[in-house]
Amino acid sequence: MNSMKSAASKHLRFSTSPSKPSSSLPWISPLQFLKTTSPKPDPRTETTITLSETQRKPKFISHESATNLIKRERDPQRALEIFNLVSDQKGFNHNNATYATILHKLAQFRKFQAIDAILHQMTYETCKYHEGIFLNLMKHFSKASLHEKVLEMFYAIQPIVREKPSLKAISTCLNLLVESNQVDLARTFLLNSKRNLNLNPNTCIFNILIKHHCKNGDLESAFEVVEEMKRSKISYPNLITYSTLVGGLCARGRFQDAIDLFEEMVSKDKILPDVLTYNVLINGFCRGGKVDRARKVMEFMKRNGCHPNIFNYSTLMNGLCKEGRLQETEEVFNEMKKAGLKPDAVGYTTLINSFCRAGKIDEAMELLKEMKENKCKADVVTFNVVLGGLCREGRFQEALVMIERLPYEGVFLNKASYRIVLNFLCKEGELGKATELLFLMLGRKFLPHFATSNELLVRLCETGKAVDAGMALLGLVEMGFKPEPTSWSILVELICRERRLLPAFELLNELATT
Repeated sequence: MNSMKSAASKHLRFSTSPSKPSSSLPWISPLQFLKTTSPKPDPRTETTITLSETQRKPKFISHESATNLIKRERDPQRALEIFNLVSDQKGFNHNNATYATILHKLAQFRKFQAIDAILHQMTYETCKYHEGIFLNLMKHFSKASLHEKVLEMFYAIQPIVREKPSLKAISTCLNLLVESNQVDLARTFLLNSKRNLNLNPNTCIFNILIKHHCKNGDLESAFEVVEEMKRSKISYPNLITYSTLVGGLCARGRFQDAIDLFEEMVSKDKILPDVLTYNVLINGFCRGGKVDRARKVMEFMKRNGCHPNIFNYSTLMNGLCKEGRLQETEEVFNEMKKAGLKPDAVGYTTLINSFCRAGKIDEAMELLKEMKENKCKADVVTFNVVLGGLCREGRFQEALVMIERLPYEGVFLNKASYRIVLNFLCKEGELGKATELLFLMLGRKFLPHFATSNELLVRLCETGKAVDAGMALLGLVEMGFKPEPTSWSILVELICRERRLLPAFELLNELATT
């Protein structure tokens, strides 16, 4: 009570003091006052300033900040919450950028139901949209094999963007359908576009049709499209047209026709080839087992002032590697470096593969070291080649050490990495190491190949390792593996023969409940 009086008298003295006018007292809202459970002394001036600072309005999130927040968010649900939250701000309306960003984020995670809801919302907005939103969605739907949705996105352009789809949109939609081999949908789409959009096919659209025919090996139809292009007043065969045809001819083994067409392109239509066109020829000859012809194409390039790029060299190296021509592969690799080109992971991997195939694993390891020194990051393909090379030379321990440490160095191995080594270990009867690797695989959530798993179980049983076989089987079953009846019967027979009936019953129960 005394303290309350003291506080009241202090407040009274403070409020009536001539040096401190009553207007200087801090204002306390009724809500704040009701929350007070006991009288408190007046806050100091410093505290008053702090309160005014904390009562500032929250910072307004701009469109640019909103798009950046959504882009950085890894959880699509959280991204959608951010999208909805910023729209609650007074005076904020979503624009093309924010809609494009959230739709892209949702498409990445295949949240197609949420996409439909947002597209429905967009029809009621007055902001100006660009068709790029729908081109991006078409690509995502195509990857998900939702081909009807690809068409749906195309037909949504006009009502939402409020403009007719451009030729780029038509080309994108047609190309996605053709790439997915949706021939009927592509044909219907083209007919509708000609009728409803007054479409006059341009060179790009003709090239898509040519690519489709070449991909299916129908070169006759491809050349018919070319003739139609030449008759058309708005299109004519270009470098892409000829490159596609040359690639189609090479794929069918018609190398002389490919060369003749190449010469026709240069002499008759006056179209100069670029490095990509040359690469089509180089790749075609290499795939057809005519690496010497591919080398001549490379020499022809240089003589005509077209400097080979890293892809040209890598393609030629790959062809030489497949034929086991290690010395020539190394020569091309060194020539590439002398030309001032920095080898990429593909170039290095090709030469490493050549060394591994020739049994020169130490040279391959030196190249791997060189890659690291040159800050060229080896990928999982490179390491799989090295792992295979080590195993072929019987250097299993080095392969196992590599598999163990690589994930800790930021290298994401795939199931093939483990299967390569496990298959070799089983084949060579290294059952102890194979079991060790199996448990490492299962711990990292990688399931071995079905045949290899059965083979390992049988091998363990045949060598009397019932405990290892049982543990291996339990680990495999937990990952969804179901052994072949023969593998299972061999294991149960071995356990029973060793008078270990309880483990046998436990295994039976485990399999029965999966």
